[in-house]
Amino acid sequence: MSRRRHSDQNDGGQRHKRRRTSEPSEIEDRLESLICRVGEKSSSSLESNLEGLAGVLEADLPNYKSKILRLLCTVARLLPEKLTVYTTLVGLLNARNYNFGGEFVEAMIRQLKECLKVNMYNEAVYLVRFLSDLVNCHVIAAPSMVAMFENFVGVTQEEDVPQVRCDWYVYAFLSSLPWVGKELYEKKDAEMDRILSHVENYLKRRQKIHVPMLQVWSADQPHPQEEYLDCLWAQVQKLKKDHWQERHIPRPYLAFDNVLCEALQHNLPPFTPPPNTEDSAYPMPRVIFRMFDYTDDPEGPVMPGSHSVERFVIEENLHCIIKSHWKERKTCAAQLLSYPGKNKIPLNYHIVEVIFAELFQLPVPPRTEVMYTTLLIELCKLQPGSLPQVLAQATEMLYMRLDTMNTTCIDRFINWFSHHLSNFQFRWSWEDWSDCLTHDLDKPKPKFVKEVLEKCMRLSYHQRTVDIVPATFSVLLPANPACIYKYGDESNKSLPGYNAALCLNIAVKNKASNEEILTILKDVPNPNQDDDDDEGFSFNPLKIEIFVQTLLHLAAKSFSHSFSALGKFREVFKALAESDEGKLHVLRVMYDVWKNHPQMIAVLVDKMIRTQIVDCAAVANWIFSPELAHDFTRFYIWEILHSTIRKMNKHVVMIQKELEEAKARLAKQHKRRDSDDDDDDRSSDREDRPLEEQIERLQEKVESAQSEQKNLFLVIFQRFIMILTEHLVRCETGGIDANTPWYKNCIERLQQIFLQHHQTIQQYMVTLENLLFTAELDHHILAVFQQFCALQA
Repeated sequence: MSRRRHSDQNDGGQRHKRRRTSEPSEIEDRLESLICRVGEKSSSSLESNLEGLAGVLEADLPNYKSKILRLLCTVARLLPEKLTVYTTLVGLLNARNYNFGGEFVEAMIRQLKECLKVNMYNEAVYLVRFLSDLVNCHVIAAPSMVAMFENFVGVTQEEDVPQVRCDWYVYAFLSSLPWVGKELYEKKDAEMDRILSHVENYLKRRQKIHVPMLQVWSADQPHPQEEYLDCLWAQVQKLKKDHWQERHIPRPYLAFDNVLCEALQHNLPPFTPPPNTEDSAYPMPRVIFRMFDYTDDPEGPVMPGSHSVERFVIEENLHCIIKSHWKERKTCAAQLLSYPGKNKIPLNYHIVEVIFAELFQLPVPPRTEVMYTTLLIELCKLQPGSLPQVLAQATEMLYMRLDTMNTTCIDRFINWFSHHLSNFQFRWSWEDWSDCLTHDLDKPKPKFVKEVLEKCMRLSYHQRTVDIVPATFSVLLPANPACIYKYGDESNKSLPGYNAALCLNIAVKNKASNEEILTILKDVPNPNQDDDDDEGFSFNPLKIEIFVQTLLHLAAKSFSHSFSALGKFREVFKALAESDEGKLHVLRVMYDVWKNHPQMIAVLVDKMIRTQIVDCAAVANWIFSPELAHDFTRFYIWEILHSTIRKMNKHVVMIQKELEEAKARLAKQHKRRDSDDDDDDRSSDREDRPLEEQIERLQEKVESAQSEQKNLFLVIFQRFIMILTEHLVRCETGGIDANTPWYKNCIERLQQIFLQHHQTIQQYMVTLENLLFTAELDHHILAVFQQFCALQA
């Protein structure tokens, strides 16, 4: 039967022979390969490839229809950069097999509903766009598409729903118009005008409190940093003014117009947007990143204006390519550089702008930061004659605009630039940035160069960093990362505890036990206590100082030595630093020893949290303590704080997961027993008791961890409010401008905490509003909280 079916298809002897011996799974793999690869570089034209593939799929429909449907729905969702290729393919299949076309449309609507149900809104946008382009391929009737868009925009009339819900439905509609606007306007102009009028009214009443929090730059010169819906609306308005003429989307279906126009069309089934629920998690609003315009590349093709729809289409397709291929940097770079129509646009400028747009996106980049570094390195290798120059031009622009750049974005710029330099022998024209030497060292430019050199040292070594910059930059060079051991110098003999430190030094070298170490420290006097006080009620700072100084000095050879020392003498740490003040003092002494080596401080804090020598709240209090005021605006301090918060969050998630798994095991046990009709209640209780006790213990651990997590955020925000309020009051009293570099850094670090940990902080919004961010708070600080609330409003 199988042989007869294939011989009827008249596909040539070679294919017939392979098919006869092929397993169904092999044929399915082949179909997947053919569908996924159509539209890639080929010796044949795209049109002939599409026609050939449509023939192959049509022939395979009787046996593999469900597989083909599933594959086409998947590529519609996952390969949006080839949207028009696949809509053309579906159009050709619909022209040959009307029933298949109908089944495909129904499958797409089911997939769209499923995506919306599980909060996959980015994929849902691609599905809506795909459906709209099927109107151009005569698969879907234009009136039913207009009716669907009317329902989308109708969401803006709903009451008591978050603004971000309305935003998504409006965006899904507007972002489809570059593909289908012309066709819909020709068929249903009055209805389209009505929908666009509703959109305009919605955009006028929309709240935009959140915008300052998401802008890469606070200044709109030379390029405005527009909110994404405002920018897209301006682009659609210009497209409408240009009679919906768009010149950049490849439209392979035009070559098949005589075939497609004969095909019967399908009406979309009625589509009602699913209602808003507590579990709905809509995409956050964005600000459109702009870096280049037509003046930046005067010799090449003209870059489309920021309000031209071509700019939107190019950027959208480049974002889609990165989304599809980001895990394979070589493939991703090659796909970006072989972008269709690349000769008509300054492609390198578009690529660099899109990559930086993702890298600097707030609250977090779509992909891990290091991916963008490796992608840019790969692009420089593939286009050594042109792309490095564009990248250097972009870097220069970013440097020039540091004064108004968001602190979080400056952090990412530092990370990217230092990593990039390390892959190109740290070569850079530093003399061009010598203007930073004339600025106050707290200003953004010298601070940026200093932090970059600090990072370069992490990626090489101190002397290498000294060698890469001119001698004039010495003031910005990092200090030699040596350990400072105050008991190592004989001139410090008069220091309290000097003799005990010497004894401790010898004992540690002789592999003394924890008990022996504590015995040596036992008689060290406590400078904090009177003679008649009971020593048990307070920590002894001198003991901590002698022990931590000596131990870190002896373990200073490497990270591994230091980790080993912390692990070996963990019990001594726990005994000396039981109280919160004791933990804080351990961190202070560790800082005194390694103040010239920020990386060592960061890894030691991390290790101390893991080994429970200190807790997360102690780290937060230490960061805001007066002893660290000198380093408060340094990059590494905030690396430590964010790492601490992430560690706390992971700890809570891990315990919650354990609790859910235990509950699932108990439920499974009950289900199994119910199916076995086991009536022995006593044996059931015996079987359940261990799990129930485990669940009880885990429930307590979860509550304790959540309480600790909430306390950590309360400590952090309380400290921010205190230091910012003190600064604002001091400036107001002294009659001086409060907007100093320190203030900008501090207020933007507060924003950074909100943005980077927004999902966790959302749980504690009511507590934060009632306890800390009250109406009496200074409006400068309260504005940050209000902007954050507006993000999901």
